[in-house]
Amino acid sequence: MNKIEAFKEWVGMPEFVQEKKEPFSKIIIRFENESDLNDFSEKIGQKLTPKTKSIWHPHKPHRRDQQMVFIYET
Repeated sequence: MNKIEAFKEWVGMPEFVQEKKEPFSKIIIRFENESDLNDFSEKIGQKLTPKTKSIWHPHKPHRRDQQMVFIYET
């Protein structure tokens, strides 16, 4: 199937729009050492590592952890 034939398969399909989830607020927290990071991680009940760049609080699973379901309605 070439590109033009493949494109024809999508004609009439509903548009998919995924809204970007922006946080209400963001803060930067700096830790002097790994012990302080681990202490904070324990207090908030979320796994943090020296490579962790961001988290949602309360915890929100990543998209790859969420189950996606397609529902066809006629």
